[in-house]
Amino acid sequence: MGAGSWSTTSYCCYSRSLGRDYDVNTGRVSGHEFTTRRLDESLDPSKFEVRECVNSEEHPNTIPVILALDVTGSMGEACRETAEALNVIITSLYEKYKDIEFCVMGIGDIECDYAPIQMSQFESDVRIAQALDKIYMEHGGGGNRYESYTAAWYVGLKKTKLDCYDKQGRKGIIITMGDEPLNPVLRKSELNEFANVHEQDDVKTEKLYAEAREKFDIFHIAVDDHDDMYRHYKKDIEDSFGQLLGDRYKVSTINQLAPTIESCISESIQGNPGEVSPTGIILDESGEISW
Repeated sequence: MGAGSWSTTSYCCYSRSLGRDYDVNTGRVSGHEFTTRRLDESLDPSKFEVRECVNSEEHPNTIPVILALDVTGSMGEACRETAEALNVIITSLYEKYKDIEFCVMGIGDIECDYAPIQMSQFESDVRIAQALDKIYMEHGGGGNRYESYTAAWYVGLKKTKLDCYDKQGRKGIIITMGDEPLNPVLRKSELNEFANVHEQDDVKTEKLYAEAREKFDIFHIAVDDHDDMYRHYKKDIEDSFGQLLGDRYKVSTINQLAPTIESCISESIQGNPGEVSPTGIILDESGEISW
């Protein structure tokens, strides 16, 4: 997957076909609603073996980005903002990095939700928006003081095939977004059920992070909004995500989500001029990419 390139015209036509208002001045849509009422089979990780991000003549140096949205009860506004600003985010990024391919995910609470892991193909054109529209906003979650954010790390590690990593020694990027602390573990029984894997032991977060960071640069954006749980859990979020991710743990308001997502991706790709960035892309002294 991943053929084609993002086109504002195609996105505008797609959005208007769904009755959404597209603003030519801002590049945003309004009136976005997540209308899916059940897990879409195409996003069900128990139904596929792997998601591929493959180099091609059109995109010879792919940059895989997994954008994982918390789809539990308090995060609806953040997901809507991401969807309505999608064209702004992607257009800005593609002006600088034409070979980015996006995989969108929905993450819930693996301990109690019906559809806690949803995962699209890697795409580079309007199919990114189409995949985002398929995400089931379950509005679930439990009373355990965390959501299953590391499920994005797990399926990224176990269920992706990345040419950048396998053939070129470069990392992909995972960005999770949410408003609760980092989960300490993924239970084997639930992983085996929802991801169709065969884990013999529970997967502890620190061990998973050590493995997943070899394949991905990992970021988390804590969403600070008056309607979500960030302020209630602020210290626990900082202690859990902050201690593990360091400066790749970010905090953002709803209105700043789009530039924060962009900055995470740019931070991973750019590194320091003259050095190999975390994704393995080499920059010259001017900051330009040298493949």
